[in-house]
Amino acid sequence: MNDTQNPNPATANPVLVEVTRGDEVESRHRGALAVLDAGGTVIAEWGDIGRLIYPRSAIKPLQALGLLESGAADAFGVGDEELALACASHNGEARHVALARAWLARIGLSESDLECGAHPPMGEQARAALLRAGAEPGAGHNNCSGKHIGMLTTARHLGARCAGYIDAGHPVQVAVREILSTLSDSDLESAPAGTDGCGIPTYAMKLRSLALAMARFAEPEALALPRREAAGRIQAAMAAHPYLVAGTGRFCTSVIEATGGAVLVKSGAEGVFAGAVPGRGIGFALKIDDGAKRASEVATAAVLRYLNLLDDEAIARLSDFAQPRLKNWRGREVGLVRPAAGWLQER
Repeated sequence: MNDTQNPNPATANPVLVEVTRGDEVESRHRGALAVLDAGGTVIAEWGDIGRLIYPRSAIKPLQALGLLESGAADAFGVGDEELALACASHNGEARHVALARAWLARIGLSESDLECGAHPPMGEQARAALLRAGAEPGAGHNNCSGKHIGMLTTARHLGARCAGYIDAGHPVQVAVREILSTLSDSDLESAPAGTDGCGIPTYAMKLRSLALAMARFAEPEALALPRREAAGRIQAAMAAHPYLVAGTGRFCTSVIEATGGAVLVKSGAEGVFAGAVPGRGIGFALKIDDGAKRASEVATAAVLRYLNLLDDEAIARLSDFAQPRLKNWRGREVGLVRPAAGWLQER
């Protein structure tokens, strides 16, 4: 948000993250962040948490609820590893792709049935390995392939058509929209809608509504069966298999590992992050105004520390994400990305 769009700077979102070069702040990232409990109480907030945002891939754990609620997961023997992959924005490393292809084969489908498109692996090592092999990326390498296989599994179980499973009117997408609407207290039927990078519908919701949905996912006791059980199983799968949720060198994987699964986080495109803390029954959501990934990770690490969710060991393990050092092409440190001074007070 700039002053042309908002003539009153006092109402602009606060600067959450700043980038230094030498002793000077070179860039600043504004954003908003909400922390709620499952009852809807706002525990902490910064910026305009009533603003509509597209949650993007940050809601994959919520979208995966339909795979379990429908009975599809049990009908097709979907295990915890595959549930974790259904929640993932994965690197496209060999283990991710092998698991995706095996799952597809078990439901009688192949990569050609995926409607997410293909892109090179997100992981640098995986991308280099594919180049060395002279191979082309397939839909299984798409970071969203696990979510899409989960949706295809649900379609097969429901007896619905597989072709066009990404269409807003398809039974799978109708069920996902109902889950998101209910958990977030949002009317997504009439909400602004777009198309996500992987082709499925994405619906605008308030930032506080996203945090509420994550809080209810974190503390599902008040939810009716089978949603309550589904949430518990997805939590357990993500906690047990953090590598499958993202991959080597990724922030989401590192947070889940460093906290022993006590904190479950999920990134989304355009500077979105969401998280659930099952042991405390809270959820949070943030959006960086300019969509910068580097700022979303730093801000997420900062709020986890603010909420006392990281012990000393976890803080040390996440230090490279919490305050990344910037280096020039010769490897010399020239600056860093850090939480902006003043927006968080230590507890």
